[in-house]
Amino acid sequence: MTNISIWFEALRPKTLPASIVPVALGSAIAAIDGKFTWSIFIATLLCAALMQIASNFINEIYDFRRGADTPLRLGPRRAVSEGVISEQNMKFAALIAITVAFLIGLYLTSIAGWPIFVVGVISLAAAWAYTGGKYPLAYIGLGEAMAFIFYGIIAVCGVYYIYTGTVTQSAVMLSLAPAALSANILAVNNIRDIETDRIAGKRTFAVRFGVIYARVMYAIFTVIPFITTIALVSAGYSKYIMLSFVAIPAAVMLIIGVVRRKGADLNPILAGTGALLAVYAVLLIIGLFV
Repeated sequence: MTNISIWFEALRPKTLPASIVPVALGSAIAAIDGKFTWSIFIATLLCAALMQIASNFINEIYDFRRGADTPLRLGPRRAVSEGVISEQNMKFAALIAITVAFLIGLYLTSIAGWPIFVVGVISLAAAWAYTGGKYPLAYIGLGEAMAFIFYGIIAVCGVYYIYTGTVTQSAVMLSLAPAALSANILAVNNIRDIETDRIAGKRTFAVRFGVIYARVMYAIFTVIPFITTIALVSAGYSKYIMLSFVAIPAAVMLIIGVVRRKGADLNPILAGTGALLAVYAVLLIIGLFV
C-alpha cells in the first residue's frame, strides 16, 4: 500500500458518518427554521470530522500501548500496531487535527458564544479520555455511551445552537437517531473483538455483559431512528420524512447479521451500520425539504 492509502485507512472512513451526519441533521432543521448559512455548515462539518479523526488517531496509539491491537485482531488493520506508521507520526497527525479543529472552534465560538467553546473543549477532552489516561472510558464499558452522547445529542444540538442560539425539543429528539447508530458502529466493533478485548483487559460493554446483551442493545439502537422519525412527524415535521423508512429492510438485515455472525464476519456489518446512518440521514433530509 502507498503511504497515502495507509493514512486514508487510518482515518477509518467507513466510520466518519458518525461525525458528518449529526452536522447534516442539525443544519437541516436549522434550515427549516430559516437559520442556515454555508459558512457555519462548512466550519462545523470540518471541525466535527477533524475531532473524530483525532480521536481515531489517539485510539490507535493507546490501543497499541495497552495491547488491544495485536496480530490476533479481526478488524481492519491498525497502522501503528503493524508498524507502518510510527507512534510519533500518528501523535503528530493527531495534534495537527486537534489544532485545526480548535482553531475552527474559535471561529464558531465567535458566532455562538462561550457555550460552544465549553462544548468543544469537553469534546476534545473526551476524544483523549476515550482510550487515554489512567481510566480510559473505552476500557470500562462506556464507549457506546460516549458515542451516544457526543456523536448524537451534543453534536446535533450543538450544531443547531450555533445556527440559532437555542436548543429545541425537536433538535434533541432528532439527535437520538445518529446517537443510536453511532453507538452501534462501536457496538459491532466491540462484539467482533470480544475475545481479544477480554485478553487485553479491555472491559467493553460486550465483555462486561456478554455478547447476547450487546446484540440486544444493537437491535434496540437500530430501531430508535425510526421511532424518532415517527416522533418528528407527530411534532409537526413533514410526513415525507417517513421516506427514511425505506432503510428499514437494511436495518433488519444488519440486526440479523449481528445475531448470526461473529469475529471477522462482522466487518461488513460494521461498514453497513455506518452506511445505514448515512442513508437514513439522507432520506430524512430529503423528506424534510419536500
